[in-house]
Amino acid sequence: MAKSKIKHPSEPKNIAIAGATGAVGQEFLKIFEQDNFPIKSLKLLASARSAGTTMKFNGEDIIIEELTEKSFEGVDIALFSAGSSITKKFSQATVDAGAVLIDNSSAYRMTDNVPLIIPEINPQEAKNHQGIIANPNCSTIIMLMAVFPIHQKFPVKKIIVSTYQAASGAGWEAMEELKHASQAILDNKEFIPKVFPFVGAFNLFNHNTNIDETGYNEEEIKMVKETHKILRNDQILVSPTCVRVPVLRAHSESIHLEFVGDAPSEKEVTKLLQDFSGIKVVDDREKNYFPMPIDASEEYDCLVGRIRKDIGDPKKSMELFVSGDQLLKGAALNAVQIAGLL
Repeated sequence: MAKSKIKHPSEPKNIAIAGATGAVGQEFLKIFEQDNFPIKSLKLLASARSAGTTMKFNGEDIIIEELTEKSFEGVDIALFSAGSSITKKFSQATVDAGAVLIDNSSAYRMTDNVPLIIPEINPQEAKNHQGIIANPNCSTIIMLMAVFPIHQKFPVKKIIVSTYQAASGAGWEAMEELKHASQAILDNKEFIPKVFPFVGAFNLFNHNTNIDETGYNEEEIKMVKETHKILRNDQILVSPTCVRVPVLRAHSESIHLEFVGDAPSEKEVTKLLQDFSGIKVVDDREKNYFPMPIDASEEYDCLVGRIRKDIGDPKKSMELFVSGDQLLKGAALNAVQIAGLL
């Protein structure tokens, strides 16, 4: 597994995970184990129905506790991945207890005094928190990991992005539904989806979020607004199309970049990406080998390739393709990296 660096705090921390039994919660535990993150104590928090059951961490059984307003006494860092409503319900109690809340939902991403952080891009924002730090949307993270190292040297005017989003973005139950739907179709049986609005197996459909008056869905609007906040630049035009695809856990994105000035060369872009922490360039034209979600799954790095000038406008535009693990860099890994900044 290729690892982007996770900074460690100078002293072991008291950590709580809210939503520990979910797909992202489980990834938190794996990352902490693999990286030997310095933990003094660990609380696993979930709903009442999970309380009393156990989860393994470093070979030990840890009892899951019910998430309550008293859960955060003595906690230094609270990692939340339990949905916006849960975050909003317990955020004040978390902050009042003296813990820093790192949230994986959309609850506070666009709140003015809440930093929205991708550690490779804007780590300095961690100094500005008032008890809450937001983890960006997975699609935004994976896109900006590919775009930012280029944008730093060759300012981007417009991003046109089409996403190919895995089931994992909708949680563990969505991943299981995709497996069951695939088997049902292969067995020529009827399958009625419960998590997604449409059958995910052997199918594509518009991202399962509401469409607003502009015709864009919520996922697409998140990518626009979060890009502006993270880059502190609302002049960059972002035009996204977000689609669900029958992939388990890694998102892919086709990215078209239009530059303020002349487009850089393919060689310049490749070098900028190779030198950027958290990126692995996969760009072998001879073997027709480029980023694939099956390769990006369970990888810490985002894979970037298909680096080429736009054939329609080679002077001003370029094309890229990126695959990144939605549960890792798109969620849990990014949050643990933020915890490391603290």
